[in-house]
Amino acid sequence: MSRFSRRNFLAGAGALAALCTVPGSAQKTVSGSRLRSPFRIAVITDEISQDFDHACAIAANEFGMEWVEIRGLWDKNVLKLTAAEIAKAKRILNNYHLRVTDIASPLFKVDWPGAPISKFGPKRDLFNADFTFKEQAEVLEKSIELAKAFDTDRVRGFDFWRLDGPAPHRKAINAKLAEAAETLGKHGLIFLLENEFDCNSGTGAEAAETLAAVQSPHLMLNWDPGNAAARGEVPYPDGYRLLPKNRIGHCHCKDAFPNAKKDGVDWAPVGKGTIDWVGQFQALRQSGYGFAVSLETHWRGAGTPEESTRQSWAGMKSALQKAGALA
Repeated sequence: MSRFSRRNFLAGAGALAALCTVPGSAQKTVSGSRLRSPFRIAVITDEISQDFDHACAIAANEFGMEWVEIRGLWDKNVLKLTAAEIAKAKRILNNYHLRVTDIASPLFKVDWPGAPISKFGPKRDLFNADFTFKEQAEVLEKSIELAKAFDTDRVRGFDFWRLDGPAPHRKAINAKLAEAAETLGKHGLIFLLENEFDCNSGTGAEAAETLAAVQSPHLMLNWDPGNAAARGEVPYPDGYRLLPKNRIGHCHCKDAFPNAKKDGVDWAPVGKGTIDWVGQFQALRQSGYGFAVSLETHWRGAGTPEESTRQSWAGMKSALQKAGALA
């Protein structure tokens, strides 16, 4: 049985609507100055901690951010939060004066039906998201409810686990992306397609082809240079040069360097890998980009997620300053 049974889903949505009207705590816990940037500087909270209050405290008080991206809270994927947990998360956000960049949904991070099972899917960390293809319509519906609850106009998604031979399925995959984008568009929302290295649009070149094929105004790119690097592309300037700049609606920031002993890359703190983040930030600023630049640490070399993210944020902050994108 689907984990989103119709009865439970509608009951949860009704409870959510009621609970989200509960006022936040009157005690404001923000300290220090906030960042000034043409971008919405953010961090994915579970890269710091699964304790959402603690992660928000670090983002607001230590990092000086006004934005966060939500994917996993309290060891649960955001789509699995109860109405009470969503209301609690909203109170925490209110306490720290934080806004949500997007719902980092696992939409379409599944195998494409009728194609050979992808060799990439089973190995991936799904961030507590184990939904099936048959559940994707409900994943989309729940993502829409979450976007409205958290007052964001963006939902992140993918284009299915990577196929060795996607050509016979690409037209149907694009049609599914277009359908989801239109559904989101009817609610005033944007579908952010992430170039995920283990999905079918892994690089800037592949993402550009997908965007060209799906001309929906409701489909934009979550540009992730780290993921492009993991697919063997030089993300900036090579991959970025191919992208339609007016369709970049979100950007993930992490760093990496090639590992000659294996396919792909090893993650690194921002500024310590091979990605030209200063150049990338400069290019985004010059293009007039004004949406999120969100830290997705991935690297865990400092021992804990929090300390690893702290060190990665230091490198990201330095790159933003050098690019003239952070006052």
